[in-house]
Amino acid sequence: MKLEKAISVGELAKMVSGQVIGDENALVSGINEIHRVENGDLTFVDHPKYYDKALNSAATFVIINKMVEAPAGKSLIFSDDPFRDYVWLCKNFMPFVPSTNNIHPTAKIGEGTIVQPNVSIGPNVIIGRNCLIHSGVVIYDHSVLGDNVVIHANTVLGADAFYFKRRPEFYEKMHSCGRVVIHNNVEIGASCTIDRGVSADTTIGEGCKLDNQVHVGHDTQIGKNCLFAAQVGIAGCVNIEDEVILWGQVGVQKDLTISKGTVVLGQSGVTKSIKAGTYFGTPAKDAREKMKELAYLGKLPELLDKVR
Repeated sequence: MKLEKAISVGELAKMVSGQVIGDENALVSGINEIHRVENGDLTFVDHPKYYDKALNSAATFVIINKMVEAPAGKSLIFSDDPFRDYVWLCKNFMPFVPSTNNIHPTAKIGEGTIVQPNVSIGPNVIIGRNCLIHSGVVIYDHSVLGDNVVIHANTVLGADAFYFKRRPEFYEKMHSCGRVVIHNNVEIGASCTIDRGVSADTTIGEGCKLDNQVHVGHDTQIGKNCLFAAQVGIAGCVNIEDEVILWGQVGVQKDLTISKGTVVLGQSGVTKSIKAGTYFGTPAKDAREKMKELAYLGKLPELLDKVR
């Protein structure tokens, strides 16, 4: 999430009663969780396992629950609960805005776009030209759609990220303040769910085609001309490069990369980053090797009969 106006890290620290380590006059231009941080962003870390990752990340500012020296070029905010303070700042700079109309008056809809009955379009949504939005579609605030986009019935764009911190007695929700960005010439089937980024963008590249009941998790970035069949499920913070095909019911684990031109056959599970090729099984392996394994397994009863 980029701030409308940069603000000093000292001012942010005062808002959450934190202590600045480093230059308190340095200007924060964005707020972002660790997976998508950029120069000028503020992020947070609250577990020793991830201290080094946060302190060495592209983020210029870090809310942290340990008194450490600020790395060169960075400023820190010491906090007894970084997650709490980070969520508070996100809510402060991107509060929920209720809508009393099916199409919020701040939404911008391009020439030639058709919006069918019973569509909900939230605040600050931008929709390009010559799009077709079918009945029952819900487009949450700040979503962006390019030109010639088709969204079929009952699809939801921009629902909150599935991101919670486990407390001793409950799960605390991360406030989602990112967007969904759909590029030109994309078609999304019926009853799909595309979650907004936690604080960055969930992106679907130009020319992608999604079948019915596909789920795309928060902060996932999908390249151009990808094809996803029905019931594909993609977790958060996944990088899918151009021209990837995921056939029906493929499941993709969080925080990994699928290389350009990869094909994953139906009902496979992608559990780690994979290079270009054709894959099958769970965990997904080279399809030819996996088929050989299954053929060998099919011969086991015959082999057992021979040794009895």
